[in-house]
This record gives sequence, structure tokens and C-alpha cells, in this order.
Amino acid sequence: MIDAEGFRANVGIVICNNQGQVFWARRYGQHSWQFPQGGIDQGETPEQTMYRELHEEVGLRPEDVEIVASSKHWLRYKLPKRLIRRDSSPVCIGQKQKWFLLKLRCKDEDVDLLRTHHPEFDDWRWVSYWYPVRQVVSFKRDVYRRVMKEFAPFAMPFGKREQQGQKDFWRTKR
Repeated sequence: MIDAEGFRANVGIVICNNQGQVFWARRYGQHSWQFPQGGIDQGETPEQTMYRELHEEVGLRPEDVEIVASSKHWLRYKLPKRLIRRDSSPVCIGQKQKWFLLKLRCKDEDVDLLRTHHPEFDDWRWVSYWYPVRQVVSFKRDVYRRVMKEFAPFAMPFGKREQQGQKDFWRTKR
């Protein structure tokens, strides 16, 4: 779904483990790493899209994760001119994204990047919370910085919260 301004509606997914690390995936056959993301289909809610993309790209099911937070606003980025497909209609100039912070509730071994016939990713790893902001492709960097800043209060490692006397590490916010 591309809006009147040329932005494709999309969801982004930040998966966090109990150590406050985030899931970082390499795009299939490339040297580019990013968070899982995907377009919203007609009639789909952002949450439905998130679960569909989670299954298609990471091989996880709704019971494998817990929604901890979602972004308050749609975050946008423009594509570099060289990536805009002028021959498509309507022309997509960028993405507007609703983001979700998920807590992983299953084992790392349950991640299955080859669940579909056309995998999006061919490798993944856990990285420190702020690492993706410095490593993502430059045109997505501002969106990553904004979403990670918004989610930071909900992604503090479990041990640190426990040390502060707060038993509930994963405060839910929607």
C-alpha cells in the first residue's frame, strides 16, 4: 500500500533477548544487515503484518514472542534516487513504518531463516542494543536511531532491572 505522498506502509521488527541484545539479520546474498521488516497488505493491520513478516522472514510464530512496545508514530525514510523505480505505478519514494519491540520467548534454535522458498535473510546474530544504528544503510539510520531511542526504556537487560529492584523487566506499552 503506497500512500498519496509515495510512501509504502511497512512494519519494522526489533527482537530483543533477555540480555538486551537485538536480532540483526543479513539480507540474502548481500553484505547488508538490518532488522526484519515488510509491507502491509491491503486489509491487514500493522500487528497482523508484523506476525506475518516474523514468520516469513525469521520463522517464528506469535507464541515465540511477546509484544513489549510499538512506536507511537509512523516513522518515514526516503529512498535514495538511484533506488526509486520510476517505471512502477504508483511510484514509491520511501517507507512509512510502524515499529514493534518483541521479547523472544523461545530458544535461539527456533529461528528458521529458510522457512519460505524466497528467504529474506541468510544469517543472523545477537548484537548490542545500539549497534544497528551505526551499521544500517545510511538512508535508514535516522529511523533506526529514533525507534531505538523510543524503545530503549523497555529493552534494558533483565539483570540490570533486577539489580535496581524492578522485577518486571519487560514493561508493556502499546
